[in-house]
Amino acid sequence: MTKQQKILLVDGMALLFRGFYATALSGHYRYTKDGVPTNAVYQFLRYFLDALHRFEPTHVICCWDMGSKTFRTELFPDYKANRSEPPEELVPQFELIKEVTSAFSIPNVGQDLYEADDCIGSLAGQFSVDHDVLILTGDQDMLQLVDTGITVAIMKKGIGNYDVFNNETFYDKKGIHPQQIIDLKGLMGDASDNYPGVKGIGEKTALKLLQEYGTIDSLLANMEYLSHGSQNKIKDNLEMLHLSRKLAEIKCDLTIKCTPEEASWCYDASVVEETFTKLEFSDLINLLNRSTANI
Repeated sequence: MTKQQKILLVDGMALLFRGFYATALSGHYRYTKDGVPTNAVYQFLRYFLDALHRFEPTHVICCWDMGSKTFRTELFPDYKANRSEPPEELVPQFELIKEVTSAFSIPNVGQDLYEADDCIGSLAGQFSVDHDVLILTGDQDMLQLVDTGITVAIMKKGIGNYDVFNNETFYDKKGIHPQQIIDLKGLMGDASDNYPGVKGIGEKTALKLLQEYGTIDSLLANMEYLSHGSQNKIKDNLEMLHLSRKLAEIKCDLTIKCTPEEASWCYDASVVEETFTKLEFSDLINLLNRSTANI
């Protein structure tokens, strides 16, 4: 039975960075008449309004990273160390987008020493007991959260293109189950997050091993049945294997004080229009009206 309420959890940074680079690559920076850059915020809203129209949530929460220092950097100082500083045109838009989401009365959620992923995982687990949860992101790591009552929509290139994963479709699409994503990343690592996993084991081999043995623990218990090459690679990188698995796992046990009542999708149109006008987003007012007409 479909639950009455659908809670949309938005991966704020994923949308904001995607929006910035989608426009910056073509050299299309937007500025207000006062010189404030707004291209990332503008594109974020285009993505967001499309998702509202497509998925028709009853509640919305936006989750954010709270800085580069997290418990993962404490475990592994090189975690995400390969990432450069954000472009100067993007920096002022970090706070600006939160002003915009606040104008919609959307709760902005974040927790020190944790990533937006951890906040999303914790809220998803909490809310999915009684509600349908949809996670909007561009981050494949979130696929580990797919479960009963939890759907993940991965944004693809362009606007309006999504790869939607739920319990019914996941295995057919990925060849493994959602929880195995953690062990997959433990084995193959994640170049974008800068942790190596087991050197010499890529996605194809990692998938094959997990399809055969199910988990890293089962794999380690059956080492004698692996090829000599795989045995040696795992033995040589055993410590990093366990660490990579810890880094890959989204924490789902944070205490976050945000109730569905606080997240009800209900906003004051005059406040939003005033904010859009201030940012010179007048063309988005009509898009907003179309996107929310059926919600």
